[in-house]
Amino acid sequence: MELVLEIHDEDAVARAALERIARDAEDPDGPRIPEAEQAQAASAVTEDTAEALASLVDPFDLVGEVPGVELQQASWSSERIDYDPDSPDWDLDGEDVDEDDVDEDVDEGDEDQRAGGAG
Repeated sequence: MELVLEIHDEDAVARAALERIARDAEDPDGPRIPEAEQAQAASAVTEDTAEALASLVDPFDLVGEVPGVELQQASWSSERIDYDPDSPDWDLDGEDVDEDDVDEDVDEGDEDQRAGGAG
């Protein structure tokens, strides 16, 4: 699974992450988070939008309710890219056909049948 996200408001993501950190720190039923660790987390989410997003999105929540699926491992990586929806590199229809992998040993009769010819 791969997700491509476009973040329109980095400050809003950072604010939400800071709110989550504060809420988690105040939760009496949650684990006690040392102030130094809270400060480090707050610094990370304000300096790096990917860190902020990672603190807000739980991979288990994404697939936890999907029947027949059990999350075994999750990892994060991020990079800034220029997204061009018209580029063939961004064909998101699920058809990842590599033209080099297409069988070129098809005889002409098979091609005629695929094209609707009599063969």
